[in-house]
Amino acid sequence: MAWLRTILFGGVFYSGSLLFVLGAMVAGVFSHGALLRAAAGWSRFHRWCVTNLLGIRIRIEGERPAGQVFYVMRHESFFEAIDLPTFLAPFPVVFAKIELIRIPLWGALAARYGVVPVDRSRGASALRGMKRAADTLKPSGRDFALFPEGTRVDVGSSPEMQSGLYGIYRLLGLPMVPVAVDSGRLYHRMPKQRGTITYRIGDVIPPGLERLEVQTRVRDAINALNVNYRG
Repeated sequence: MAWLRTILFGGVFYSGSLLFVLGAMVAGVFSHGALLRAAAGWSRFHRWCVTNLLGIRIRIEGERPAGQVFYVMRHESFFEAIDLPTFLAPFPVVFAKIELIRIPLWGALAARYGVVPVDRSRGASALRGMKRAADTLKPSGRDFALFPEGTRVDVGSSPEMQSGLYGIYRLLGLPMVPVAVDSGRLYHRMPKQRGTITYRIGDVIPPGLERLEVQTRVRDAINALNVNYRG
C-alpha cells in the first residue's frame, strides 16, 4: 500500500504542479498579487496531496508570534520547502541557494515571488545583494524564512549552521523564531510512509544578540525533534 500511495501521490502532485506553473506564468503577467496567490495555491495543493494521498498528518506545536518575524527551520525533505507558504501563510519571503534561481522557468517565477538568492561563493558582496533585496521586501510586512544548514540534512544528523545565518539575522533586524520539523523519516524515502510530521515552533530570539548565542540557540531549537541530537 505504501508504494501505491507514493505512486498515486507522484502522479497527482506532479501533473497538478505543471498546471500551477502554467497558471503562475499567466498570473504573473497580470499582477504580482496573482502570482503570490498561485504559489500559495500550489503549496496548499501539495499539503492536500500529502494528507489525503500519502496519509501523513501535520501537527503544529507552539504558536507563531505576532508581527513580522524571521523564521529559521530544519530542512530534512522537500516537504517543508514546498509547505512554507502554507505553514507560514501568507506569502513568506524565502532565502534559497542561488542554484535554485538558475533553474529555467521555475527560477524566474521564484525570483518574482520574492525568493532571495544566497550565493555563498561571493561572500560580502552576496550579503550586500541580500540586504538590498531584504530592504525592498521588508516594508511589505511579509515574514522571512531560511534553512540555516544551507541544504537538506539527513535524519538524525545535526550539522553546524552556515556562517551566513548570523549575517542575515543582523541585516534583517527582526525577531528570529527557530522551527524544528521531522519530515525526513516519512517524506524523504521511497516509498513514502504514513504517520505524523511535526512542526515545533521555538522561543523567539530577539535582535541584537552575539553570534555564538544565536547559533547555539538556533541549533538547539531546530534539532528539538532530532532524537539523536545531544547539543
